Amino acid sequence: MKPLEGIRVLEVAMYGFVPSAGGVLADWGAEVIKVEHAVTGDPQRGLKQTGNLKVGDGPNPNIWHANRGKRSLGLDMASVEGKEVLDELVRRADVFLTSFLPRSRQKLGIDVEDIRALNPKIIYARGSALGPRGPESDKGGFDMTAFWARASSAASITPRSHKGMTPPPGPAYGDTISGTNLAGGIAAALFKRERTGEPSVVDVSLLGSGLWAMGQTIALSLLLDEALQAPEPGGHGSPSNPLSGLYRTSDDRFLSLVMLQPGRYWADVCRHIDRPELIDDPRFSSAEEIAKHTAEAVEILREVFATRTLAEWTERLGTLSGPWAPVQDSLQVGSDPQIRANEYLLSAGGEVEVVSSPVQFDIGAPQLGPAPEFAAQTEEILMELGLDWERIIELKTAGAVT
Repeated sequence: MKPLEGIRVLEVAMYGFVPSAGGVLADWGAEVIKVEHAVTGDPQRGLKQTGNLKVGDGPNPNIWHANRGKRSLGLDMASVEGKEVLDELVRRADVFLTSFLPRSRQKLGIDVEDIRALNPKIIYARGSALGPRGPESDKGGFDMTAFWARASSAASITPRSHKGMTPPPGPAYGDTISGTNLAGGIAAALFKRERTGEPSVVDVSLLGSGLWAMGQTIALSLLLDEALQAPEPGGHGSPSNPLSGLYRTSDDRFLSLVMLQPGRYWADVCRHIDRPELIDDPRFSSAEEIAKHTAEAVEILREVFATRTLAEWTERLGTLSGPWAPVQDSLQVGSDPQIRANEYLLSAGGEVEVVSSPVQFDIGAPQLGPAPEFAAQTEEILMELGLDWERIIELKTAGAVT
């Protein structure tokens, strides 16, 4: 049994952030109904290209990533008939999940007091750009603005010499992180309701999640009254530790070494790179000496690592005790045996592979369902509400449902 089996989630949300929370809840076993605009659907469905990555008319990972395992209902919430359908779904739900801004929630009658009037025990969860309080609480935003730029990731990763801002590494980067936070908050609220009978209002923002992701850095900066400065590209890494940095291989790939105790790991590294004579070299006889001679050690290691391919080094370093990793791009991760062994990449309905949400239960990966086609389950959902076919036709004719 999945942890959230039997939990019903009604999702009134668009784009990547809040729907990704619904996707995680679906991974965990919840029944998630995605309410989409009766005509246009979720605008995310129209996203076909990001950078150099462009999809055609087939399955679109831009929609599958955040919406796997859900059912879709096309609904005109602004119409009387559509609102009646929504109200009935609210009465049957455990969680109401939304990304709508305050003014839209009030206009549509889906704010906290409206939903609670229909279902006093429902968990009300909302994702926002900038948080529920303060002078900008009614403003929208995306992960590029609220999570990446405003919460300090962009400035912290961009070297001072670089003209401009380093962009996020991929689409929905901050959205997905924030969505996972929101799913966790909902799970905690469900646990509280189970124990006390009291429902909660759950708030997660892109800004708050971005700050949390940079939390350790921000705490250091506030204590020292100094912003973090990103290293210049091409540098090794640590100025006092040759075993913490990047090394290029013969096939122009990279290894990332992060051994924060160089004195502990130096001998083992030397044996694995076939340079045992360096173990007793006076320059590297202790952590203090290694720190003094970091530049020399880096040059030696650069020469050695440049003699073999990444695949060769991956095999040779398999028994190395210190932490290291291959630097992989978004395609190369698909061939990583450790990722495959843990089922971090899964088939969603047989058509598309997506990344599994990161929490696993009982040493097993979730079974993922496909993302729904727009309004594909409208009739099914309406029949579950007790509507007969004649009434469904009437609603369709009136444009209340799709």
